[in-house]
Amino acid sequence: MIEITEAASKRIHSAMDQEGITEGGLRVGIKAGGCSGLSYIFKWEQSPTPDDQIFESRDGAKIFVDPKSFEYLNGTVLDCDPNMLSQNLIIRNPNAKTECGCGLSFGV
Repeated sequence: MIEITEAASKRIHSAMDQEGITEGGLRVGIKAGGCSGLSYIFKWEQSPTPDDQIFESRDGAKIFVDPKSFEYLNGTVLDCDPNMLSQNLIIRNPNAKTECGCGLSFGV
């Protein structure tokens, strides 16, 4: 399970509007690399792949997660700090043993 907070949902909808995206959702995944070993990836997708896990907020913001990434992201909360000027998405990953200062890289 991945939780999408209300703040993150608003940010996703806002970003989709800014990009002119009317269908699909945000792919959230991981890849090898970064200062802590694994990095988060974010990418717009028109539709999920057949193997994806799909998570949806109460107001319809969708994220797609591939099975390999889900192993590392299960239990994560996707949030957004509206007080930050850039209003970036924040990942609260209970599986991360270490995290870099920027929050985009983690280790298990």
